[in-house]
Order: sequence, then C-alpha cells, then structure tokens
Amino acid sequence: MEEILQVGVITSTHGLRGEVKVFPTTDDAARFRRLKEVILDTGEEKMLLEIQGVKFFKKFVILKLKGIDSIDEAEKYRRKSLFVTRKNAVPLRRDEYFVADLVGLRVIDDMDQELGVLTEVLQTGANDVYVVKMKDGREALIPAIKQCILNVDVEGGLIRVHILEGLLD
Repeated sequence: MEEILQVGVITSTHGLRGEVKVFPTTDDAARFRRLKEVILDTGEEKMLLEIQGVKFFKKFVILKLKGIDSIDEAEKYRRKSLFVTRKNAVPLRRDEYFVADLVGLRVIDDMDQELGVLTEVLQTGANDVYVVKMKDGREALIPAIKQCILNVDVEGGLIRVHILEGLLD
C-alpha cells in the first residue's frame, strides 16, 4: 500500500505572494481546509510544507504554503504533485478504497479464474469503473457495484469479481 497519497497538482501561480493554484485529485476538495501540511514532490525531493491559507476558486484550491513567498518561487513548482501521508488521509467508510491501493491488484472471477490486473479506476459519476488488463491483452471495464465486486483484499493483492452476462463480449 502507498504510504503517501496524491491530493492535488499545482497548475499555476496565483497572485504575487507565492500562492499556488491546485487542481484537486481528491474526491473532496474541502478537505484542504482541514489539512495542516502537504508533501510537495519536486521530482528531486519531497518537501513537507505547512499550509498557511486555503481559498477556493471554481474547481481549484488556492494554497499559501509556508516558505513559498513570491511568484518566482511558486512558478518553480508548476505541474508538481501534492501528497498527504496515510495518517492525514480522509478516513474511509466501509467498502471504500484509495485508488492508489487498488491499481496493480490481481483480479479473479467467482470461479477462481485469473482475469488480469486492475490498471485504472475511471470515475464516471454514477459509479466507478475498474479497468482490468486481461491476460489475453484486452481491457475489461467492470462497474464497481455490489453485483460485480464481490471482495477486495488490498493486503492480499486480490479483487474477486462476478462478471455479468455480456460484460466481456
């Protein structure tokens, strides 16, 4: 399981005092109000930064991060990802999982036949869809609904699914 989880990507600067505009990659952008710190991955190092201010603008989050005090300093971090530690992540409800924990899990059907590996989770609005790279090279799209997803064992690295009729045709 991942020890740090992505919550956003810095898209641009905002203003002259070092604020950054962040595209949230979390389901709940309001969670930034409760965060005290984020991890900035510069590509060369991971920096733990204190959050000094949070604002919202359309679909973006505007962050003021301690130590980034000018537009020139903020500009260096465009297209860089922001993460939180697992302990600072949003608590999950029953049958909820972090996408980072699902990607890479083996997928088997209810007859114990190995189908392939989960490569991506599509968020469609109604329900998530699991993209499974099949052993034969095809991709299967499996809706993340109770009728299809029978069991998820993150620690065991396995998802057990029921394939609805016509799903693999």
